[in-house]
Amino acid sequence: MNYVVIKGKKKKLRNKVPALNNCPQKKGVCTKVFLRTPKKPNSALRKLVKLRLTNNKIMAYIPGEGHNLQEYSTVMIRGGRVKDLPGIKYHLVRGKLDFSGLKGRKTSRSKYGTKKSNS
Repeated sequence: MNYVVIKGKKKKLRNKVPALNNCPQKKGVCTKVFLRTPKKPNSALRKLVKLRLTNNKIMAYIPGEGHNLQEYSTVMIRGGRVKDLPGIKYHLVRGKLDFSGLKGRKTSRSKYGTKKSNS
């Protein structure tokens, strides 16, 4: 028992993105696209999507301005929570599969799947 006092107990880490199953990204199919309002000090209509993965159903955030998603669109998800939406632990990856990248973006292009413009 003395070693516990000296070394201390190791806290067990819980997985913050359980639906990814230790994968960096996963593919899913949209079942519903909808809006939700954020937590207290903020005010907006955040765009969300319900997804069906191979083994479970999750909700993910649609980043950027505008999107082309509808039911049965195939999308790629990654981890990353949205601070003002409780229970949303996943982001969609723009510019992959059926989810188009943003047009006319100059900065942070890799985050929004925008190709380089030669002008």
